[in-house]
Amino acid sequence: MSLSAAPGFDALFDPVFLERVNALTLRIAAAQKGGRLADQRTAARGQGSDFADFKPYVAGDDLRAIDWNIYSRLGKAFVRVFEERQDLPVYILLDVSRSMFVEHPPRIGAAMRTVLALAGAALGQHDAVSLMTVSDDLGTAMKNVSGKGGIARVARVLADQAAAGGTALAGALNRLAAMRLRRGLVVVVSDFFDDDGLDGVLGALETLPHRLLLVQMTRAADADPTLLADLDGDLVIEDGEHDGAGVTVTPALIERYRATYRAFADSLDAFARGRGATLIRMDADRDVIDQLTPLLTAGRVLP
Repeated sequence: MSLSAAPGFDALFDPVFLERVNALTLRIAAAQKGGRLADQRTAARGQGSDFADFKPYVAGDDLRAIDWNIYSRLGKAFVRVFEERQDLPVYILLDVSRSMFVEHPPRIGAAMRTVLALAGAALGQHDAVSLMTVSDDLGTAMKNVSGKGGIARVARVLADQAAAGGTALAGALNRLAAMRLRRGLVVVVSDFFDDDGLDGVLGALETLPHRLLLVQMTRAADADPTLLADLDGDLVIEDGEHDGAGVTVTPALIERYRATYRAFADSLDAFARGRGATLIRMDADRDVIDQLTPLLTAGRVLP
């Protein structure tokens, strides 16, 4: 199976799609507390955005924080105190291994649009976004972009990505853990098919001291290969990363594959539940914004 060329900028991010990303960002901002991608509440009390408690007024407190309704009832001055919220970095890892570029159309296009939508949501909430690429190694495409104007920069960098080698997701995650980055949210956008197997990937994810959002790029045929055309007889299976493997398709082989894939999916689900991570399965053949909107606006991206 030959590699497909990466979709160009205009095909990936046409004006209609960019406008829908902007509209999604505005909707999330309207429900920011529930839909936030990453936040951290500090122990410091100040004039932040989230009310925490009252405390008796002492000399030096901000007079603007006095609750005059309480004063009128009790004859004593109390001030409102708030939890200050510190924005956290969002590290997005995009799988650009060759297996993401096979098929027609390749699932990398949907993956890139998913990344841009998530980056737009984070940027709209004043978080700083870094974009990293994963293939044979971990690469840094851009660091600490912030502000709504950063969405254009993210889009341009995404459109420049090309197939970059085999899949070494476990190794890339181990290198990320060793970088000792400031704690934030790590978003992994991948099919999660790794040469070292899923166990290696999950073990590497467990070492990360960050909150996790796992975005698995899927197609219906991943779970049920009979949906593929011409799946019969003697075939050569290729993934763009290894020499083709010859197989004879039989009902027994298909059933073994289905069982293996179910175990793979169940393991990913179990890890997410046990780690307190969020797992989203994105169908590469469906509209990205339609899939993300109910999750982001309802605050279901993070537990």
